[in-house]
Amino acid sequence: MSSPDLPPEILRAAVAHLAPTLPLLTDLGERFAGGGHELALVGGPVRDAFLARTSGDLDFTTSASPEETEAILADWGDAHWDMGREFGTIGARKGGDTVEVTTYRADAYDGTTRKPVVAFGDNLEDDLVRRDFTVNAMALRLPGLELVDPHGGMLDLAARRLRTPSAPEVSFSDDPLRMMRAARFVAQIGLVPAPEVITAMTEAAATLEIVSAERIRDELVKLLLAADPVAGLRILVDTGLAEQMLPELPALRLEIDEHHRHKDVYEHSLTVLEQAIDLEGPEGDDEHPVPRPDLVLRLAALLHDIGKPRTRRFEGGGGVSFHHHDVVGAKLTTKRLKALRFDKATTAAVARLVELHLRFHGYGDGQWSDSAVRRYVTDAGPLLERLHRLTRADCTTRNQRKAARLRGAYDDLEVRIGELLEQEELDKVRPELDGNEIAQVLGISPGPVLGEAYRYLLQVRLDEGPIGPELAAERLRSWWAARA
Repeated sequence: MSSPDLPPEILRAAVAHLAPTLPLLTDLGERFAGGGHELALVGGPVRDAFLARTSGDLDFTTSASPEETEAILADWGDAHWDMGREFGTIGARKGGDTVEVTTYRADAYDGTTRKPVVAFGDNLEDDLVRRDFTVNAMALRLPGLELVDPHGGMLDLAARRLRTPSAPEVSFSDDPLRMMRAARFVAQIGLVPAPEVITAMTEAAATLEIVSAERIRDELVKLLLAADPVAGLRILVDTGLAEQMLPELPALRLEIDEHHRHKDVYEHSLTVLEQAIDLEGPEGDDEHPVPRPDLVLRLAALLHDIGKPRTRRFEGGGGVSFHHHDVVGAKLTTKRLKALRFDKATTAAVARLVELHLRFHGYGDGQWSDSAVRRYVTDAGPLLERLHRLTRADCTTRNQRKAARLRGAYDDLEVRIGELLEQEELDKVRPELDGNEIAQVLGISPGPVLGEAYRYLLQVRLDEGPIGPELAAERLRSWWAARA
């Protein structure tokens, strides 16, 4: 049935948003109807059409069996493939368009694993009730574009409300990852979970343990890359879900000492994330060093202080210290991201930024030597532009004078970095003798000693800048003689 209170102009607007795909929708709808089957556009593409958002996927559901679907798509597209016949899904491509068509489903779960007992259904309404949220349980019958909304998804969408088609405890029992998906929809499109949804998420948070780390990681990434990840993260923490998949985040809610000598680390971290996002460049701007959205920067901003709970010490006089929380935090970051099955490059980059995030605070009033600036750049390597943004975002003080002083100091550091880069191409710093030349000067063969000599000359280069190959060779001989 259609949503009874839906003004016709809203449906017209949604259809107009789908205009670029209407020929495809009509073509497929007529082909399935010609074979005696129902076909409907379903889920995210329908929701996004009513939000005037572009959806990257075209998902369909049909009364046709997988074999019947495959025959129709084979005749329609340039290529087709079996995406999971046992689950009823067949994919196809025609030109630049890719579609997925799934036979009506009426799955059941055993409550212990995430493997459903697949049962194909025989009507659209039963297929919709098994979906995660009412805003995703809407469909457009094709080719006539009739809205099917048996659970009031349109009204929920208009009210920015997040509900489940069935009882939330049943929905989350079917697939606990739906609880994380709820937080993601908060972050992506600003929906607010209904009270019963929050209650069910809180009561069922522990069941997230049956979901694979890879699925949890993918959902977390989608949340972090959304428009307002902080709103979604708050849901994860408040419901206890974060305790199951990112326990370091709720652990930041340290008890504030009575003299308020340190900040609320949890709130500070969320603010740093927001400020880091503000420092990203325009989305899709490949000319910008850190275009939006940047997963590495966002992860580093969120996790930069996770070493504080492990390193907190109450000092005499009521003070609080967090010595070496940068080093401890980098290790914790590596451990957590590995547990979530992040790739090695992302894990290493985020951990390195966490390790380096305090380095600037040794800059003081700009008294660093050129060699210290060189080390700052070489230690950051290709992460330098992200480190700039993380360091600036880490300033959350309300003391305007202090904030202005920190901004000015970092402005000065960036100017000095820029000048050195221009003078020395600092991002390509190498010793002034390569490995072969070092071996020739010292009369040695490749091996650990050659590597030691190479590192010595690199330190000379960092400390003194370019000194020329001849002087570098003299320094190398002196080092070799002193070492003997």
